[in-house]
Amino acid sequence: MENYIVSARKYRPSTFESVVGQEALTTTLKNAITTQKLAHAYLFCGPRGVGKTTCARIFAKTINCMHLSADGEACNECESCVAFNEQRSYNIHELDAASNNSVDDIRQLVEQVRIPPQIGQYKVYIIDEVHMLSTSAFNAFLKTLEEPPHHAIFILATTEKHKILPTILSRCQIYDFSRITVEDTVNHLNYVASKEEIKVEQEALNVIALKSDGGMRDALSIFDQVVSFTGGNITYQSVIENLNVLDYEYYFRLTDSFLENKVTDALLLFNDILNKGFDGNHFITGLSSHFRDLLVSKDVSTLSLLEVGSSIRQRYQVQSQKCELPFLYRAMKLCNDCDMSYRVSKNKRLLVELTLIQVAQLTEGDDDEAHGRGPKQILKPVFHSPSGAQQPKVVNNTTTATSHAVIPHAVIPQAATQQVTTQQAVTPQVVQPSSSLGATSPTAMPQAILRAQSKPEKKVPLMKSSSIGLSIKQLKNGDQERKTASTAQAMHSQQTATQEDQLFNENDLNYYWREYASQLPLEQRAVAMRMQNIKVVKLDDVACGIVVDNELTAKDFTTALPEIQSYLRNRLKNSKLTITVRISEANEIIRPFGKVEKFQMMAQKNHDLMTLKEEFGLEFY
Repeated sequence: MENYIVSARKYRPSTFESVVGQEALTTTLKNAITTQKLAHAYLFCGPRGVGKTTCARIFAKTINCMHLSADGEACNECESCVAFNEQRSYNIHELDAASNNSVDDIRQLVEQVRIPPQIGQYKVYIIDEVHMLSTSAFNAFLKTLEEPPHHAIFILATTEKHKILPTILSRCQIYDFSRITVEDTVNHLNYVASKEEIKVEQEALNVIALKSDGGMRDALSIFDQVVSFTGGNITYQSVIENLNVLDYEYYFRLTDSFLENKVTDALLLFNDILNKGFDGNHFITGLSSHFRDLLVSKDVSTLSLLEVGSSIRQRYQVQSQKCELPFLYRAMKLCNDCDMSYRVSKNKRLLVELTLIQVAQLTEGDDDEAHGRGPKQILKPVFHSPSGAQQPKVVNNTTTATSHAVIPHAVIPQAATQQVTTQQAVTPQVVQPSSSLGATSPTAMPQAILRAQSKPEKKVPLMKSSSIGLSIKQLKNGDQERKTASTAQAMHSQQTATQEDQLFNENDLNYYWREYASQLPLEQRAVAMRMQNIKVVKLDDVACGIVVDNELTAKDFTTALPEIQSYLRNRLKNSKLTITVRISEANEIIRPFGKVEKFQMMAQKNHDLMTLKEEFGLEFY
């Protein structure tokens, strides 16, 4: 029985051409070898499993190759290449800094550097995980790294560049390796599958590539795991089952429920997901990613950002056309807020369910936050009463019908007026024509009934008994007069509504207060910093106030208040908003935030500081 070799080792690249996803770096290294412009120290850094150590080995082998090809690749036939491939080369040394990180290990390495190579031109030292070296070891390595012998080349590899001393970084050529894209990973997995004669589905390989998070070694390890699970026939269903990945289908069905305001369906789907063993945090992050994918699918120019298979891509394009942009923006905001609050929440399931309810209610279209701020987390009624309970009552009472029918120029006694007002306040009633209204024209009666139901409650003006009367001419012109009066009243109501000031809360007030501060120019940076750290308190419906700690700051804000008030009135749509500035009382504790505030508080305690500032002309920077 042959010894099994994992795919990550079996298909490890041996030439620059076979390295996946790092074309820019491999081209640079090949050109450096071809033109004989080799540095004495290189630093390869980047995420795990992207080819840092592999490229270091290929680079070391190619440097000592005696018969380079025309494209700068090693020949794999000369003595140096054969010795390297058989792992018996004395010119290439690898050191694991994770287990050899002491000063003595570096001193032994420095002593070996002095010995010239027996075969080839260079001795190459590959130090993996170099960030694990101790500070003493780094310092012992500095001089040799800066001025090594002409035959020595150092290649350092690390996943955490920020842990390396700046003095080491300044002595190296730094190559940053990037994460491997989903497309490149899928292509390489297809190549491995064809070599191993394994049947695969493209959607399954996409899931593996997304799970690997840009690391080819992780992708090949997952590939081997799935092959063992499926027995050589990799399907999409088997991959999501083996890797415990949520199916795309759940997110598509959830989005359809959101668009149709079906809160109960969304909650049942979430319960099904939890019953299958998935974590709520994993679910909510996946839902955020789904909304993000729908957003990039709406525009052809951003479609390249969608990293899924062709069949799933088509479904994203279809569903994205059903989703409005404001819905996607606010849904992503709600899911992101839930994700940030998930870790500290005591009742995690309730947190996710509340988020699902809020997202499902976004498409009801009765809030006006499509522009500007994020959605308010307001829950609306989820379960409604049966439609039969909301049917209006039909009243055949002659007195009620008479009271709701509005006859122009007719006189209604005061007692009848009070009865009309009382009945309208209790319940909306559907009035049927009665024989007692014989004086009213047939066309005027339905319109009078509709107007009585749709208009807001109004009191009928009382008239003197001497003016009671009814003429046929007035009845004929009554319909036209009612239409004219109704139109004029509607225009007046609309004009009044547009001029009415909107209410606002303290959160919105402080949001736009900080927004104004962020737009101030650089020369007003001090005022902007003070505004960012001051909370505006709402005193009543239109009056607001801020508290400062000294007179100088109060004077600055008083000067700037007209512009601030104008901005806030415009943003909050309230023309009566006012802001007052108050200096804190002696017993109030106001914490200074900036250098100016701290100096002013110190100067109040010691007036000599102000004298010192004026004598020397000191300024704050």
